[in-house]
Amino acid sequence: MASEKQYIELYEQAREMIFSHAPEVMNAVRDQAFEDFCQQGFPSKKVERYKYTDLQKLFEPDYGVNLSRLQIPVDPYETFRCDVPNLSTSLYFVVNDMFYTQSQPKGHLPEGVIVGSLRDYPELIGKYYAKLAKTSEDAVTALNTMLAQDGLLVYVPKNVKVDRAIQVINILKATPQNAQRQVPDLMVNRRVLIILEENAEIKMLFCDHAADDKNFLATQVIEAYVGDNASLDLYCLEETHYKNVRVSNVYIDQQANSRVNHNVITLHNGVTRNKLDLTFSGEGAECACYGCVIADKEQHVDNNTLITHKVSHCTSNELYKYVLDDKSTGAFAGRVLVEHGAQKTTSQMTNQNLTATKEARMYTQPMLEIYADDVKCAHGSTVGQLNDAALFYMRQRGISLKEAKTLLQNAFINEVIDKMQLEPLRDRLHHLVEKRFRGELNKCEGCRLCK
Repeated sequence: MASEKQYIELYEQAREMIFSHAPEVMNAVRDQAFEDFCQQGFPSKKVERYKYTDLQKLFEPDYGVNLSRLQIPVDPYETFRCDVPNLSTSLYFVVNDMFYTQSQPKGHLPEGVIVGSLRDYPELIGKYYAKLAKTSEDAVTALNTMLAQDGLLVYVPKNVKVDRAIQVINILKATPQNAQRQVPDLMVNRRVLIILEENAEIKMLFCDHAADDKNFLATQVIEAYVGDNASLDLYCLEETHYKNVRVSNVYIDQQANSRVNHNVITLHNGVTRNKLDLTFSGEGAECACYGCVIADKEQHVDNNTLITHKVSHCTSNELYKYVLDDKSTGAFAGRVLVEHGAQKTTSQMTNQNLTATKEARMYTQPMLEIYADDVKCAHGSTVGQLNDAALFYMRQRGISLKEAKTLLQNAFINEVIDKMQLEPLRDRLHHLVEKRFRGELNKCEGCRLCK
């Protein structure tokens, strides 16, 4: 329990401060989360869902935590230079783990739609907060629940369609402007609650961006409730730096005839661990889960998914692709659980990976667990290198080896990008991925979606 001890002591010593800077609805579940965290501790690599990422090691360093909610002066529009109109989005910011209220888009949301801070809508979130993300089942979720003091609420009422995509920039910043003293490395705990009522529709893009050259540890918990016939497109793009550790848990519940597109794109990072738990609670629902990873040097990216078919006539489709270079490490563990009575289930899980060097490592574990007899379920995974024949063919036509590798890797990843429904983002990512393979992206500061 060495890694857990500092967080247990922190909570015991700072409990009153944490409570004083958070809404009652978040405080109501905080003590139980603390008890669950104390009982569980961080999972070791012997735990099946965490066998590829050492969480105890990741949480061992002593990070600073802004529990007193001190304001870090930042102009997000200056920090994040992006041509928003070309992305056709409404832009919001979360600075570390606080919703940025100083400047927001005006007059663009349909009536009744909310994009704001959790603390401003206690009656609305009371029914949903910490119901999907059960602290008794995951130590990171428990830690986030016991320390998070603010978060983002996205609410779309019945029969409302939000035509313009919502873009949320998660900015990590530890150093105040013109700081005269050394600022410690920083831990942040982000919380997101998405509520879509019957027949509601929304597209959301989350972009992770680091504004300081500091060591960051970010935990994130997203809970998404998708009502009958509702539609949610959720895109999570990470472009931080090598000193960033990101541990994200996403929980999605789908009701009858709902549709979810969940997309994870990791282009630049240090250590990333993404977990997705998606449950079909109503018949006729569909989900498509896509992921693409580009990693080099000693980067580590671990995606773990669990899709639970609780009812019949639901469809799930997963496609995750990795390109690993240098000494990077990738992991994908996907599990589809078809429970008793979930007849007429259709599920396809595919994981394809390229390792560009002998030192790169990829771990893949697709799994099906089926307790119904009238289903169509399949899974597959591959780990390989670039096709020698294709490389030879291109070099025979005057293309250099480096350029040939870039073109083939780009084509490999583009299959995932082409499936994304948000067209402006898809067009940007084609360009962004090419820059990443050419080694140009890490020469720039911050996000380069608009370049």
